[in-house]
Parts: sequence; C-alpha cells; structure tokens
Amino acid sequence: MEFIIFLSKTDKEILDLLIKANYVVEENKIECLINKEIIGLHSSIENKIIICTENAKRKTNYKNKKKQSTKDNFKTELAISRALRHEATHAIQRCNNNETVGDIKDLEDKLHPSKRKSLEFSTSNFSGTYAKEVEAYILEFKPKKVKNMIKKYCL
Repeated sequence: MEFIIFLSKTDKEILDLLIKANYVVEENKIECLINKEIIGLHSSIENKIIICTENAKRKTNYKNKKKQSTKDNFKTELAISRALRHEATHAIQRCNNNETVGDIKDLEDKLHPSKRKSLEFSTSNFSGTYAKEVEAYILEFKPKKVKNMIKKYCL
C-alpha cells in the first residue's frame, strides 16, 4: 500500500490499531475511480476503510519525490493522513454503537470554515450524518486523540 509512505509515526499506529480492530484497509479501489473527489471512504457494513491515494496525489499536485525535496509533497501527506484519521473516526463511531463520541455542539464551533464545503459534500453524497461528519472533520487534526479513541472504543 503506497499511502503508508505518507503517514507519520502516529498515523501508522492508527493504521495498525484499525487492523487490530478487524478493519480491512485498502487502497485505490473502484470507489475511488467512480468519484475522483474522495480521498477516503468508510464502510461499516464491511469493516473497511479505503484510501484513494491516486485521488489525493492528483488533488494536491503530487510530484515524484525522486525529483523533488520531501517538503514539496507535504499537501499530499496532509491529505492522506487526514483522510485516514477521518475514516478512523467513523470506525470509532461504529464501535460506539454508531454514535458520536464527543459533544457535537462543542465540536461544531471548532469546525474551520474551510471544512464547511467538505461537510456539505459528505452529508449530501454519502450516508454520514451531520453530527458524525462534524466529529470526523474535527478529529482529522487530532491524531493522538484518534489513536487513543480507537484503543478505548474498538479494542
């Protein structure tokens, strides 16, 4: 899986914990080709997370690292890491009887305005509820919290 090269140490731990919690993590499946805007997907029915590495690379203007410095691709690293954390949050919610873990009213105030468009996209194109998506978008920026929540709710 190519996306692993883009992950930080903590994000790799998140991936390992997801696998330990019986999640299958796949990359660049047909769903990624059907909708080129998505970078990650969660299927609670199949206990599966899909990372769309090729979509992330295209959306972030990825350059082959052999020709560029590693700092040139930080946007791709961010996109893939955030996608993994976002989908991991949905896994945590599934482990929590399909409920959010945090107080959505508190989380909603923390949602960055730039994520509002993404929130609208997620709730209109996928089965995620508004509350679950708000929580997932907030936790994209909190890798240690996601890691600890997987341990608490899924293991």
